[in-house]
Amino acid sequence: MSQRDPNEAVVHFYATGVYPCSYVDGRTARSQVAIPVELINATVYSQLVRLGFRRSGHYTYRPVCDACDACKPVRLCVAAFKADRSQRRALRRHADLEVNILPLTFRDEHFQLYRRYQASRHAGGGMSEDGSQQYSEFILKSRVESVLVEFSCQGVLKMVSLVDKLDDGLSAAYTFFEPDEAGTSYGCYSILWQREWALRLGLPYLYLGYWIEDCRKMEYKSRYQPLERLDNGVWRTF
Repeated sequence: MSQRDPNEAVVHFYATGVYPCSYVDGRTARSQVAIPVELINATVYSQLVRLGFRRSGHYTYRPVCDACDACKPVRLCVAAFKADRSQRRALRRHADLEVNILPLTFRDEHFQLYRRYQASRHAGGGMSEDGSQQYSEFILKSRVESVLVEFSCQGVLKMVSLVDKLDDGLSAAYTFFEPDEAGTSYGCYSILWQREWALRLGLPYLYLGYWIEDCRKMEYKSRYQPLERLDNGVWRTF
């Protein structure tokens, strides 16, 4: 019979109470959370992401809803990706964006862009009223290898992406951008840029979080192919 090393750290999991679903109206949700947060380092988090977990600040979770399994983790196979016509247009349209990779530190310019984005894209949602403390807890708190990717045009900030580096890929944690500029495709360009970065780093996947069939806000993820989704513990072509 094998024995566990008494000095070995062990990650445990607990299920939250029921709360209103953020993605599908009228449904409730429940999450499984990994604890203690102090043990969720880059290696452990990479393993958890392959099991369908994501993170919000220091907290690592996955949906374990009582009567719903609509949230499907998805990842892009970066080497085989072929941009479609609209994605190629986005690459051309935003080819002049300047990119700067930064550590997780507070910058008021980022925070003000985040506030404009939330007010325009998620008005009335819980995050639309976030102050600097809530912003910092969500965007700037991480126990894994994370960076902020800043996109600017002629010195004017346009977009910021929070990206986690994993053992087998990059994880697109969150992106916010200038919301009211007509004719832009900032969100699309962010994913395409992260895909190219993963390719340069020799990483096979870009993790895109959860795809939900009944959520229009998640529909765009299925446009990035070839895509895999996690079904019953196995990553399958989607």
